[in-house]
Amino acid sequence: MKKKIVYIDMDNVLVDFPSGIDRLDNETREAYSGRMDEVPGIFSKMDPYPLAIESVQKLADKFDLYILSTAPWLNPTAWIDKVKWVHKHFGNKEEDLFYKRLILSHNKHLNIGDYLIDDRPNNGAKDFSGEWLHFGSDKLPNWESITDYLLEVQVDRISK
Repeated sequence: MKKKIVYIDMDNVLVDFPSGIDRLDNETREAYSGRMDEVPGIFSKMDPYPLAIESVQKLADKFDLYILSTAPWLNPTAWIDKVKWVHKHFGNKEEDLFYKRLILSHNKHLNIGDYLIDDRPNNGAKDFSGEWLHFGSDKLPNWESITDYLLEVQVDRISK
């Protein structure tokens, strides 16, 4: 049976964006107020979102997983920092989970798949052709609820 495709956003889904902001000095915070995603190197300073890595590992056996994120256009370091973050937390060898499975795009709706886990409707997320799983919403507030939902959907699919 073919696995369903799940795309996972990075910022505030896999990656705890505020953890990077917390590591900035006051001068940088003031200089980039209202546009923290443009701080050079900001994406290299972030921790994984709570339970993100464990949840992704639970889902990996049942789903075909990809990271689908947007990198700020005005922050060229963000592109490489996102790749390095994936290497650091998931590995960079061919046998590792997200090896060559990172897609950076400002048009998420162009990807074909079954589910997109994303915290915002921006960059085409709300127009995704599969099911947009709104991470952080009342229905899906955290990784535990996302994992439970997807595993339940998987069980329902197999039992039919």
